[in-house]
Amino acid sequence: MSRRPAATLAELRTRVQNFVHRRDWEQFHSPKNLSMSIAIEAAELMECFQWESGDRGPTPYHKPPGGAAADELADVLIYCLAMADALGIEDLGAAVLDKLARTEEKYPVAEFRGRYR
Repeated sequence: MSRRPAATLAELRTRVQNFVHRRDWEQFHSPKNLSMSIAIEAAELMECFQWESGDRGPTPYHKPPGGAAADELADVLIYCLAMADALGIEDLGAAVLDKLARTEEKYPVAEFRGRYR
């Protein structure tokens, strides 16, 4: 299988917008429906790892691009991009960077390296 060149967040968003628009699905893309779809797809992603004990090596789900986990993760991202449109979030990349900056302040490396609390 040949690898595609990396896509930017803006390119992905445009592809999702076009996909949705061509099917006239905007009418179904309320924040409620999209947030539920994100949660459902995230649960399907968790299902890929449901019975793993954590002490085994990688399973077939870890092998992109064809693994089930890659597909489920893609579904989550697709719905997140559609949600950004529904909420009028113009620059999702900027929203991610802003959130990371706030999180970096909240969890400084000196205090939290190797710790979750």
